[in-house]
Amino acid sequence: MNNPISTAGDYAHTLISKHYLHMIQQEQGVLVDNDPEYLHDMRVESRRLSTALRVFGGIVTLPKAAREPRVLALTKALGQLRDLDVQITAIKTDYSHRLNSSQQKLVNKAVMALEKRRTQAFTEVKSRLTGSSYQKLKTAYEDWLQNPQYTSLANLPLQLLIPELLSPLLSVLLLHPAWLISVNEASAESKQVLHHLRKTCKYVRYQAEFFTCYYSQAFQDWVDELKELQNDLGKVQDACVLLQLLTDELPDRAELPELQQLIQTDQINLMKNWETLRNKYLDADFRHHLHQMILIPSIPTLCS
Repeated sequence: MNNPISTAGDYAHTLISKHYLHMIQQEQGVLVDNDPEYLHDMRVESRRLSTALRVFGGIVTLPKAAREPRVLALTKALGQLRDLDVQITAIKTDYSHRLNSSQQKLVNKAVMALEKRRTQAFTEVKSRLTGSSYQKLKTAYEDWLQNPQYTSLANLPLQLLIPELLSPLLSVLLLHPAWLISVNEASAESKQVLHHLRKTCKYVRYQAEFFTCYYSQAFQDWVDELKELQNDLGKVQDACVLLQLLTDELPDRAELPELQQLIQTDQINLMKNWETLRNKYLDADFRHHLHQMILIPSIPTLCS
């Protein structure tokens, strides 16, 4: 993005092009299935693309095959495969060697079952990437990128619209009920609310990252804070999912007390800064600071 002073339409085209092209560049690596980073990167880029479509939905006019629901369907399939990779790797590298031999045997059996699930998930991803729906999606994007269609809002200066694009998102973040949950609360309901906050942080971060070059270092620091929180909450959720997956695959009445204790300890460590952070987001002065920060974007010298 060499010209930072652009219309909303120009910027939307640049972002959609960037994340679409980055997404399809991972295809062959995903299909070869030798390096999990291709899958990770394709999933991330599909998420960023869908975020761009949501942010600029009132500015661009896309063909049906290129709209957000089609991208989200692809993201879901990629995500199911990626999540299994994460869980299998966590068992093998983070936990298995810390268990006694009898529990290791139980876990190894569960891993074999998860690997069968992974084979099925990969088949679904392969089917999508080689199927007609995905090919239509690519054709639709290639056509739109060559001949983009916009609404009348596209001609407005981007800098004029940025506060309006970010303000609703900030409200969603600050009104999230997870900020009211104490670190000592361990109910299933509270864990689900925290998991939803993780998703909210991810969406807010992806959208905010589109505009970091229009703001000060304080804005970037805030985005980095959201990323760290998202990662910590993600690891907590991954551990919960891991336990449930193992429970589903273990024989009846089989138990893994050592693994449960290890995971619980890891979760406690990940949440050690939660009280400080949630009190920060409940502070009136900090909330006012965030609102003021996004109101006046600057004119950057370069957007990358």
